[in-house]
Amino acid sequence: MVDEIIPVLKVENLHKSYQQGDTTLQILKGISFQVGYGERIAIIGLSGSGKSTLLHLLAGLDAPTTGKVEIVGENIHQLNEKALCKLRNGSLGFIYQFHHLLSEFTALENTAMPLLIRGENKKQALKIAESILVKVGLGDRLTHIPAKLSGGERQRVAIARALVGNPDCVLADEPTGNLDEETASQVNDLMISLSRELGISFVTATHNLALAAKMDRTCRLHNGMLENDVQLLGREN
Repeated sequence: MVDEIIPVLKVENLHKSYQQGDTTLQILKGISFQVGYGERIAIIGLSGSGKSTLLHLLAGLDAPTTGKVEIVGENIHQLNEKALCKLRNGSLGFIYQFHHLLSEFTALENTAMPLLIRGENKKQALKIAESILVKVGLGDRLTHIPAKLSGGERQRVAIARALVGNPDCVLADEPTGNLDEETASQVNDLMISLSRELGISFVTATHNLALAAKMDRTCRLHNGMLENDVQLLGREN
């Protein structure tokens, strides 16, 4: 008997539309899927297919027209702003195509920021941040500001920042889209290895089929609908 997957993230019949004058633009049309603890999911699709819109809904950064998103059993769109921010800070990590690091802070301070926002003791937050930066290979770059780091190093700091709070799930939106092919491959491998080591789920929207093939499952977003369990050549399961 196969144990039922306990979802860290559950999406039910998600719709999203926008009104432009007299025209209704339907972006998402009844999306449903779930992600188990430690599971890695890739979402592929053409530019403009709604991948970023979907991730924004999963993060509670936008509200669906209809449907439900649950993070660790909580319907996030029924939470008030304070409760939603607390849930995001504790259960979710975020990685974007552009690193969005704070330019005046060091790699160590940028990484520790989610913990400091959470109210952790500064000394302890910096200690945890340092341990994560060592894991991503930046133990010798702790005091460097973003301007002194390469593109790949900045993205490694962004990954460390996403993981520092030990989230249940990381949402990644084209995390290697701004990197050259070799650096992108290194960052891809890093994300996969850290996900396995730390048991953190990943939902990654990407055009990079090499990255998608390393995930446990791939879903394709097309015409507002999600095709689950897409088969990719070279999948590394």
